[in-house]
Amino acid sequence: MRAVKSKIPLRGRRWLVPALLLTATVAAQFALASKKNKTAAPPLDEPKRALHALNRLTFGPRPGDVELVAQLGVDKWIDLQLHPEKIDDPALDARLAPFRTLRMDTKEIVENFPPNQMIKQIADGKAQLPHDPTKRVVYEAQLQRYEDKQDRKAEAANQPNPPNQAPAASSDAMHPDDSVEMQRREERRLANAKTQELLDLPPDERMQQIMKMSPEDRRALTATTKGAKADALMDGMSAKQKETVLALKNPEQVVVDELMQAKLMRAIYSERQLDEVMTDFWINHFNVFINKGADRYLLTSYERDAIRPHALGKFEDLLVATAKSPAMMFYLDNWLSVGPHSEIALGIDPHHPYYGAPNRPRKPKQASGLNENYGRELMELHTLSVGGGYTQKDVTEVAKVFTGWTLDQPKKGNGFRFEPRMHEPGDKLVMGHKIRSNGEQEGREVLHLLAHNPKTAHFISQKLAMRFVSDNPPPALVDRMTNTFLKKDGDIREVLRTLFQSPEFWSPDAYRAKVKTPLEFVVSAVRASGADVEDARALVNTLNNMGMMPYGMVPPTGYSMKADTWVNSSALLGRMNFALALAAGKIKGTKVVSTSLVGVGTATTAAGDPQQVLALLENSLLNGDISKQTHDTISKQLDDPAITQRRLDDPQRPPNVAAITGLILGSPEFQKR
Repeated sequence: MRAVKSKIPLRGRRWLVPALLLTATVAAQFALASKKNKTAAPPLDEPKRALHALNRLTFGPRPGDVELVAQLGVDKWIDLQLHPEKIDDPALDARLAPFRTLRMDTKEIVENFPPNQMIKQIADGKAQLPHDPTKRVVYEAQLQRYEDKQDRKAEAANQPNPPNQAPAASSDAMHPDDSVEMQRREERRLANAKTQELLDLPPDERMQQIMKMSPEDRRALTATTKGAKADALMDGMSAKQKETVLALKNPEQVVVDELMQAKLMRAIYSERQLDEVMTDFWINHFNVFINKGADRYLLTSYERDAIRPHALGKFEDLLVATAKSPAMMFYLDNWLSVGPHSEIALGIDPHHPYYGAPNRPRKPKQASGLNENYGRELMELHTLSVGGGYTQKDVTEVAKVFTGWTLDQPKKGNGFRFEPRMHEPGDKLVMGHKIRSNGEQEGREVLHLLAHNPKTAHFISQKLAMRFVSDNPPPALVDRMTNTFLKKDGDIREVLRTLFQSPEFWSPDAYRAKVKTPLEFVVSAVRASGADVEDARALVNTLNNMGMMPYGMVPPTGYSMKADTWVNSSALLGRMNFALALAAGKIKGTKVVSTSLVGVGTATTAAGDPQQVLALLENSLLNGDISKQTHDTISKQLDDPAITQRRLDDPQRPPNVAAITGLILGSPEFQKR
């Protein structure tokens, strides 16, 4: 796990001592919980059942959610979450509306936000600039950047080697570097002046002026508008206009930012919470790393078209959708896999692009041989598990089955196709089953075989129980879920129903027994605080610092769900820092109103009693479920002047609600679900 730097965000580092004290309490309680023997506890009452359901089926309760679920009935609420198609979500739809790339197919994304490969083709005269003026300015900006880079490379290559001894410079002569620096300063001054003139215009006129600029001036504009200036430049613009301005600098990053922000927005605001939890679960199970080339463009469709529609459906449908997904094929290089006895490998097809000009066949490239990546991960990580009873021979045979499952120029956004000339001919033998030679259908047969294997049913059931119950789920529960998986044809909804109706799920031992991953912690804190997120990029950066960047796991294993991956002193202090910064309104793009935070009214805070505020916040954020040790640790900090905010000349100032909130959000109780 990536180390988290100790960066106390509040002024004067005044929260360093209480933060460190509470962090030590968190670490100690986590260590104690992992060692102590569980004693018999009374069954969960209805409020605790509601809270437990919210902590497990959602990304964390919002203010008032416990009461609403208890009023509806916990079982009815769970059944509704199992059928997300019955839940309207207009508020989330409105928040996602500005992210246009979420609704584009991959070809549209590539055309609107060109990758470097496309810009290179234009520079080489193999493609033309688009006619659409909005697209054209983006292309021109990237073309200018590409040509500048090529010029610098050529200049560096032609630079003569420095002589052994340069002539001494006159003391009164200006050094060449000084002249260059003066010129750059003047250019920056002029650019800043032009930028300020632009910022003074209304949004539409601002955009019109940007469209009229030369590529050089647009390049200067993006270089001089960063941070607050960049925000001011886009203030009041439409979603499309904002995307265009951002794409002038880096079109690829627009696609990535919108996908990542949308993930946070959905987790925070969707009413279909179980659907979001399961979409996140499957995205992690069928992991694809976003920073592998074309996957920056392919992941939007992968989540939308392959994962999300099947998150609560049949496992086989989900397996087929991921197998055919361009994102998965590109990530594991299956699109390049060529059967060793295929037409292309034997040079029978001289017209194939791998092998040069027509009628000039040549030996296949090394990169175009049989690739076993997907075959191995399909069995080890997607279906059977590591101990699933297959051999290396089975991996090779499955790899042969999936030769020919390829893509047509993935960097241009084209999708799946089956190429018979890449496919390994003949029958295959997979785990004792004869797969007769049948082209593309061989792959479908193997996916069906794996999806209905009892080892797969057990592996998927165990992972689901690990996500929703405990790091080491009870074997009897996993066995019942496995039976449901096999009887119900891999129906994920029915497997989850078995889980949610089990006594193991509702056991007091399971209550607050799961440590939140960084994603779960950050999202649950935002939800609990009632914050309004206008821009989620700072939250994405927080997750990156915590070691859990969305779509950012390089190996295909995905992120761990287990506590031991995420519990260490550095990580816990990072969580405390975030909690304090969030409550204090220090997270850019996220607003928290401290005086009305989680139902703490101004009348109470005006009374000037931090202990009353603490009690109210414990009830609002933790449903009153806080240990004596945590309560006492926080309570001892309430006499600190930074919390009471009292001065000798103003003894009635209300206590610092944000500071108390941050300490509670960093508590061990809040970090568990």
